[in-house]
Order: sequence, then structure tokens, then C-alpha cells
Amino acid sequence: MRHGVDWYRGFGTEKSFGMRIFCLSGNVKYPGLYELPHAVPLSDLINKYGGGPQEDGAPVKAVVPGGLSMKLLTVDQLDTPLDYESVQEAGSLLGSAGVIVIGERASMVEVARRTLSFYREESCGKCTPCREGTDWLEDILLRIEAGGGLSRDLELMEHITRFISGKSFCPFGDAAVWGLQSNLAKFRNEFIEHMDQTNPADVGPVIPIRPIYRPDAGAGSKLRDSTLKPVGESPLNRDVQVGDALYSPSTTTNPPGDD
Repeated sequence: MRHGVDWYRGFGTEKSFGMRIFCLSGNVKYPGLYELPHAVPLSDLINKYGGGPQEDGAPVKAVVPGGLSMKLLTVDQLDTPLDYESVQEAGSLLGSAGVIVIGERASMVEVARRTLSFYREESCGKCTPCREGTDWLEDILLRIEAGGGLSRDLELMEHITRFISGKSFCPFGDAAVWGLQSNLAKFRNEFIEHMDQTNPADVGPVIPIRPIYRPDAGAGSKLRDSTLKPVGESPLNRDVQVGDALYSPSTTTNPPGDD
């Protein structure tokens, strides 16, 4: 107020001007709130102001740049300027400027599970994709973390996220899965290595069968697999092609002959 608009606009970039309060947390020496101009390099926030990685010999592995829901940035993106357009160009969003640093010794499987546990808990439960989908994803991640992960789980989780993102009444559904989607895309090998070490035989958990459906009620279930595969897309994504016209279920216009 004292110096005026032009002075304030002198900080940051043309589109992301002014100052921003960055909330730095995670595996850094000095977490805290830092008021800095937009476009400050992410590496400066971590190293110059945050004191660098929390543990010597454990460099940064990944960073959440704008709050827990945002897609991960990798170590080769640490020079990204923290402004809206640069972070978006890097494949994420600045969001609330809540910067979470993930060190080399952190398990990305645990990061994924803890993130989904939060969103499953916080979901209001109004719409089915978010309410049910976050619960399914958390169950899968808990099983993977506990040593029962299967090779097909990665594809299954990706399939479930596509049925949540863009399918809920509010953006919470998107926020719940963006982090997991980028985690699977950028740190897939870490999930595979964890499953290879904890479940090398790729054996699924016992699927219980209720006694009423089988005559050998005294024997345990031997079913460890499901023949159902994650195929198809959500009906919300489907359009109907009739001749040269494209009709979407989201519109009120019906294809010819459906009146």
C-alpha cells in the first residue's frame, strides 16, 4: 500500500507478479513460511532458505510444488521458477504454494499411500467415483506396502484414477489422484522394485468365498485371482458418432432417430 501498485508489480513475472508466501515442509533443514517474489527458483527455496536436504547424503528425490494434490516434480526440475506459468509448464501447478520436499530415503509407495489415506478420509462422500475410488486405491496401496502387491496393481490403480479424475461433482476428485498419477508415471520402478522384493512370486491374497456358494464349506478358499480385467472407459467420456456429427452424453441434443 505504501509503495503502490507499480512497485509491487516489479516483483515476479508479468503474469505472476508480486510476492507469495511459500510454505516449505518435508525433508529440509529449515521448514517454514517464506515470503518471496514469484519466480524464485525452487532450488533457492530449498537450499538457500530451507537449508538444503534434511539429511546429509540424502538428496532431494521429488517435490510437491503447490500443495499435496499437485503433481510431483523430479530432481531434474529443481530450477523451475515458482510462478504459475513455469510450474504449469513443468507439468504441475503452483496451487497454494505448499512446497513439500521428499528426500531420497523416503518411500514413494508410502508417499502414495499416505496421500490417498488423507483424501479418502477427507472425501465428503457425496459422489460415487471419489467416495468409492479413493477407498479402493487406499486398500491397494496398503496391500502393496504390506508386501502383497501384484504386478497388475499399477495398471489397476491407473484405471481407477481415470474414473475419478473429472468425474466428481467438485475438483476434489481430481486433487485426490493427481499425485498418485504422477507418482506412478515418474517413480514406477520404485513400486516394481518394492513388489519384487516383498512378493516375488506375484501371488495374490486369498479371496474369501462365502460357504453358501460352495459345497466344501469346511475347506479354505483357494481363490487368489480374479478374471476381471480393468478395461473400458467411463461412460462420461464417450461420445456418439453419427455421420459427420458428434454427440456427447453431456449435451441435451440427441442423435438422429433417438427423438
